[in-house]
Amino acid sequence: MLTIYKYPVSSEKYFSLDMPAGAKILSVQEQDEETQIWALVNPENQTATRDFATFETGALISEEESRLHFIGTYQDLKAEPTNGLSFI
Repeated sequence: MLTIYKYPVSSEKYFSLDMPAGAKILSVQEQDEETQIWALVNPENQTATRDFATFETGALISEEESRLHFIGTYQDLKAEPTNGLSFI
């Protein structure tokens, strides 16, 4: 059986989340002034660690980082006004 879970996004540039193996990322958004990732998961699957990175608008991105899979864009409501858009 599949269900949707949400996971908090760290304020760090690089972070990891433990979620059921095979989780499909659906969305990243702000909820109650906290950034969350929603994923379609099978809670019966073993847990796997997933690595993520966030980049603010205007940030320099290395060639290696440019190969990462884009999930979405969100507005960090706690960020400085000039850096409010982040990409994960």
